[in-house]
Order: sequence, then C-alpha cells, then structure tokens
Amino acid sequence: MLDTRIKIWLVCCFVLSALMSNAYSQGNRQNNRRGRADLKIPEVAKKDLICFALYTVHDRQLKLTAQLYPLAADDDRRVRLEIEKNGQWTQVATTQVIEQGWTAPFRVQDWDDSRSYRYRVVHGSEATYEGTIRKNPVDKEEIVIAGFTGNSIHPVHGGDISRQDIIDNINKIDADILFFSGDQVYDHNRHYAAWLKFGRDFGSIIKDRPTLCLPDDHDVGQPNLWGESGKISTLSGAADGGYARPGVYVQEVERAQTSHLPDPADPHKIGQGIGVWFTNLNWGNVDIAILEDRKFKTGPAGRVPKQGPRPDHIRNPDYDPASVDVDGAVLLGERQLRFIDAWAQDWRQAKMKIAVSQTIFCGGAHIHGSANGRLHADMDSNGWPQSGRNRALAALRKGFAFHYAGDQHLATIFHHGVDEHRDAIWSFCVPSIANLYLRWWEPLEGGERREAGAPEYTGDHLDGFGNKVTNYAAANPEKMPAGNILNTRSAGFGVVRLNTKTRSITMECWPRNVDITDPATEQYLGWPKTISQLDNYNPSSWGKLGTLSFDVSDPVVQLVETDSGDILYTIRVQGRSFTPHAPKSGAFHVKAGKDKPDAVVVRNGKVGDPAVSVKLR
Repeated sequence: MLDTRIKIWLVCCFVLSALMSNAYSQGNRQNNRRGRADLKIPEVAKKDLICFALYTVHDRQLKLTAQLYPLAADDDRRVRLEIEKNGQWTQVATTQVIEQGWTAPFRVQDWDDSRSYRYRVVHGSEATYEGTIRKNPVDKEEIVIAGFTGNSIHPVHGGDISRQDIIDNINKIDADILFFSGDQVYDHNRHYAAWLKFGRDFGSIIKDRPTLCLPDDHDVGQPNLWGESGKISTLSGAADGGYARPGVYVQEVERAQTSHLPDPADPHKIGQGIGVWFTNLNWGNVDIAILEDRKFKTGPAGRVPKQGPRPDHIRNPDYDPASVDVDGAVLLGERQLRFIDAWAQDWRQAKMKIAVSQTIFCGGAHIHGSANGRLHADMDSNGWPQSGRNRALAALRKGFAFHYAGDQHLATIFHHGVDEHRDAIWSFCVPSIANLYLRWWEPLEGGERREAGAPEYTGDHLDGFGNKVTNYAAANPEKMPAGNILNTRSAGFGVVRLNTKTRSITMECWPRNVDITDPATEQYLGWPKTISQLDNYNPSSWGKLGTLSFDVSDPVVQLVETDSGDILYTIRVQGRSFTPHAPKSGAFHVKAGKDKPDAVVVRNGKVGDPAVSVKLR
C-alpha cells in the first residue's frame, strides 16, 4: 500500500512539476511578447552606413534626405548624391551630415522630372545606397497613393510581425506615392533608433517613389499633441498644450521625417525654434496639400469645462457641446488657413486636389481602448474645437479636396457637413499598420439616410461635439481580439486611386497579410468606395446655374458671390462643358480661364439661368 501511495505521490509531483514548468515557459513567452521592442542600434560595416533615403519632386526641385547610422569620430561628414546618365554616375549635389540625428539633406534645382533616373547616395569610399527618382506621371490617368498610420513595433498586439506583406503589396500595385500619416515611431525617448528600424522595414519601397511622412504625437515623444505654436507643456499627458519633449528633440524628429518635403508654404518658425512643414506636392496632375493638424492646435486643459477624469476626455453624456467650443481655441491656425485658401484657388498643372494630414475633422470613434470604454467626446480628435473644424472644412471644400488621414487606429469613411449634412468634403482614415490601441465607431442610434443594406452605424449622425457627419464605413475590431493578432484588431493600410480623366476617387482598405491582387481577397466591410471629385462640395440644398460650354478643354472655373465677393469654389473642370452648382438664392459671378480664372464669363448668374457659350482662346 505504501509503495502504491508513494508511486501516486511521485506521479502527482511529476505532473504538477510539468504543469508548472509549462506555465512558467508560457509565462516567459508571454512576458517576452508583452515586452517592448528591441531598439538597439546595430553596428554596421562602413559599406552599410546609409540606412535609407526619402525624396519628393515638386516644381522641378528634388529634395532627398539620406538617413545614416552613427558615424565614427574620424568618418567623413560629407555625403554625395549621384545620378546615372548614359551608363555613368554623375554627381549632382553634396551635403554635410547633421550629427543630431545623422541626416544628410540634399536639394537639386531645375530637376528634369520628365524622365526617371537611377540615383545613389555615396559616403566615403565604401557606402552607397541606390534607388530611383521617378518621372512625374502626368501621362497616367490613375494616380495611386498608399496610406499608412500607427506603426507600432511592440509585440503584444503583433507589432513585431514582419512588414513584408505590405512591401509585397505595394510593389504589386506599384503605388505612385507613399503616405505615412503619423506615428511612424512608437517610442517616446528613442526616435532615432526607432526611425532607423522604420527605414529597415520600409526603405525598399520608399527609395523608389515620392514619400510623405507626417510626424505625429508619438513621433515627437508624447501620447497626444496639441502643439499650441511651440509652447512647453508642463502637464502630464500634455493637455495644457505644447511639447513635452525639448524643442531640439522635436527639431531632430521633424528634420528626419520632413526635410525631404517641398519647402514650407510659410517657413517662419514657432516656439522653441521648431519649424513648420505645411506645404503642397504637385505630382501626376494631383495637387496634395500637406497639413499639420496639431502644430497650432490649442490644448484643452484649463480652457474648457472638465467633463471626465482627463481634461481631454468627455464622459458626461448630458454635456453641452457648445460649452467646449470656447473663444480663442485654435485648430489649424491662421497661417495654414491662408495657405489652404490660396492653394484651393491655384489649379496650375492640377486636375484634382486632396489634403493629407494626421487625422480627420470629426470625432471618429465612440469606444476607446476596450469594448466597454465608451467616450462621449475626445478633444485629441479634430472634431474639436468645432469652430476651427468648420473653418478647415469650409476652406478645403472650396477646392473640392478629398481628405486622406490616419491616427484614429480605426479605418473610416466620412462625408462631413458644416451647415447641413454632406455639404463638405469626404475623408478616408486608414487603419493602423499594427494596432496598439483599439477604437470603435458605434453610435447608440442608427444613422439616418443609410444606404440600402448598410450597417446601422452608417448614415447621418452628430459626433460627440455636435458636428454633422455621415458614415459610410468603419473597420471596427473584434470586441475580444484573438486569433490573427493583426486583423482581429483591424490592422491594415489604405489605397486611394485618383482617376484624373474621370475625376473619380476610389478608396480601398486592406487587412494585413493578404495578397490584395488576389480577386478572392476581401477588403474591410464598406470598401471599396468610389466617389466623384464634385462630391466634395455638392450640397443637396443647392441648385444649378446655366451650363457653360467652352472652346477649350478643362478650363479653370470659379464661382464668386456677387454681393460679398466671397469665392465659393474654384475647380479645373472636366472636358468642355460645366454646370456650376450654387445656392438657390443670391447672384453669382462666374470666372474662367485656361489655367486660372482671370475672366468674368457670367455676371450675376442665378439658379435656373439658360446655357451660355464661352470663348477663352
């Protein structure tokens, strides 16, 4: 009996030991997976000192920034840019390395954008990095822009999973432009190390096509960002406005991510010597306004009534949205609004206009963090301040600008409204590359005027700030994400196809780890969605003036309110005829020209007027 008991005891001990060992092993694996990403800067050979390079070409100016690994004290600080001509490498520029961040920014004037060139960045006698400066695709009917956001690299939610699926898909569709809307770096203290990893992950597609990088809050080392023209933030969470990290840190981040962009529209610096980078890129007859959502935005702490445990989170469902739209609260700032106003009127070498920025102009989510984390309104979104939001939309719709953005960790399509639902621009917020923080678009009531068969969360709504929004799609994650750790968290990327012949805009939203060229691959629910360029400013309450017939193709047309002189919109029309749309009351001048609206062709026009023939030659 004793022997039997001992045997049973030994077996139990063995089983318990095995279970504990397995649990310990699983716990270690889980703890390792939950650990932060390894951001050690690798030691590289002299021949590999150039990590990657980013570029844009605008108005016959090439700007390229090469990102280097740390140089030794005796390494040369001079870097060369060469292009291949007739089988020979020809030097076109040199620059000095900026040691704070190890960047090498180049500028080449009078760039011939009518053809492609092989280029190489050269350092010392060994290090080279090669890519292609593409020709301006003005002969293409469809311009493809791939959009990304939220590049978390932490393992707990799949951030350590290879980006090779993205690289493969971008090469398959041969995107014309890459757009990274923000949070390329998810480390608040080691931007340089994380930026090098970003380059190792995405450099193979960045090196061969124009790339837009817009640094956002996590890039500059803080959880949320209300830049407030460069002030120093002193409040945990930075809701008092300004920057939590020193100005020199922010400058280094922006130099790495934006020094290759076209020159800023208004280069005057803000507080702490921090620069600005809002500008535009004209590529393939598409004019892209590059906006800074957060640089001038006011912080809410101390300015608005606190409605929750945090100054930027409103958890009181009975609050008055008007109470937070306080005087003096800024969104884009006067400098950017002036830029947008001028940009919306300028249609030189442009058939379509879009705006890119960190995030969309509404509160685009109801639930934050976890399935029970309902939040009535979030002042980190561009739904606040409401007056600033409406001014931004009113400016962008004057150029029929489609809006492409990210940051929300949740892919959505919204048609925005200012005075009425659907009277402003459309926006597409792309999903995160790897989704660290979950959000859901889940209104408590179904939307009005939903499309047949569409989910209840679509249709006309008011967001948490009382802004008019119409939802057409939301890639909500699972409530208890499991299985494929990326796609159950609604990770992925976006693709926008701009057809400059038909003036159509097609939005695509793809999950991770799929082949997007396979006809069997499904996009997230609600995509693809195609709209017209004109849908970005076509209020249902308006009527039509008389049709204009022109003696030239694709002229620029502008509608001006007679009494006030206010410009309602400017557009390069498609073909030789155009029917201006306008408010049903009032009178309007119509101006037109081949490349700018420099002639009045209709005076005091009204809805219902007869057709008009216009000569512009």
